[in-house]
Amino acid sequence: MNSSCYIILISLILDLLAFTIILPLMPSILDYYETNDKSGLYNQFNSIIETFRIYCGAPNDLNKVLLAGAIGSWFSFLQFISSPFIGAFSDVYGRRVSMIICLVGITISHLIWSLSSGSFLLFTVARTLGGLFKGNVSLSTAIVTDLLSQSERGKGMALIGVAFSIGFIFGPLIGAFFSYYSKTIISSGQHFFALPAITSTILAAINLIFIYIYFKESLAKSNRAKSTTKGLIQAFGYVNPISLFGFTNVQKIRSEELKTIRDLGFIYFLYLFFYSGLEYTLTFLTHHRFGYTRMQQAKIYLFSGILMALLQGTYVRRIKPSKELGTITMGLMVIIIAFLTIGLSQTIPQLYTGLAFYSFSSAAVVPCLTTLASSTGPLDQKGTILGTFRSLGSLARALGPIISSLTYWRFGAVISYSIGAIFFIFPLLLSKSLTKRLNAQKIKLIG
Repeated sequence: MNSSCYIILISLILDLLAFTIILPLMPSILDYYETNDKSGLYNQFNSIIETFRIYCGAPNDLNKVLLAGAIGSWFSFLQFISSPFIGAFSDVYGRRVSMIICLVGITISHLIWSLSSGSFLLFTVARTLGGLFKGNVSLSTAIVTDLLSQSERGKGMALIGVAFSIGFIFGPLIGAFFSYYSKTIISSGQHFFALPAITSTILAAINLIFIYIYFKESLAKSNRAKSTTKGLIQAFGYVNPISLFGFTNVQKIRSEELKTIRDLGFIYFLYLFFYSGLEYTLTFLTHHRFGYTRMQQAKIYLFSGILMALLQGTYVRRIKPSKELGTITMGLMVIIIAFLTIGLSQTIPQLYTGLAFYSFSSAAVVPCLTTLASSTGPLDQKGTILGTFRSLGSLARALGPIISSLTYWRFGAVISYSIGAIFFIFPLLLSKSLTKRLNAQKIKLIG
């Protein structure tokens, strides 16, 4: 593959390491601000949630679950809004300058987090900036699409999946490790997440310097948009849910292909909508049910990340195009089992069994969906199709955490995860229906 693809892969790993450091710390971070926030913002949010809790009759020990879900949804919502406009900017002015702008914003957001001792307001500002400038992930996908031929894109998407797995293996471990030793390394009075936040800042700064020095522009000037007007109009289409689900930005596409791409997009949205809910409530489930420490939380991500990386590096990258839909269907069946197993788990072996199912589905479904999307429709519409997919994913991740956290907060883990498992039946049925329709079309063409 092109050397620039490996540069982007390294950049993505650095970014994801910095991003995932916070994951095992989230329950403890909210515990910290409950007693140490001098800005008053935490108490204001908690007062609103408490009023809502009394009205709904929810348990009084799960307010932080809802607050964490709201923070996660806010981050993803900002990413959903900003990424299409960052993409439109990159279509005119190039990927390199757009990537550098994103990485500058991300570095500043991590820096503000490291300075947020005693201020939940600063922490919220940091998460807000992080969401607004998180367009580097979608830019990485666009760069891989720029550089690779259609036959190589499946491998490129698999490598992006491997980068995510590496980030989720080591990032949470780094966060848990440094938070554990913060009090002994840093002078007394500092918050426990000082070293994790500083580490995130350093990694983001290294990433920025690395891209500035080594990454060369991937989008030739001859292939760039001539003006920002068309790109901005298209970007507004990416933040309009009706346009997104209808793929109205895609032009000159046959009706059969349009129906296929819409079905794939809807499966993608539903999968990430329910899946992202588990991401944001899993640490609270293990915290409440098993009394997990930050290091034990990190081991969950280590286990899942290693399993995902092994699957993506061996099984997923070898899936033949004719088998991708079948793999998606299997992954959707497996995620149902995962949700039920994790939600009902009462022992550590049961929990890790559920995590193994979860890891298989995570490793297989999204790469296969993305590869199928990149292989459907006109060649000159690939960027538009993948852009719509990315926006659908961001919208799902903006809605999923808050809806799932509300359900978890109101009814508890067992009911919340059981509901999630039941709702996965909808994308599963859609996947089976799509498989039957495409098989019928092949038979018709042969006949």
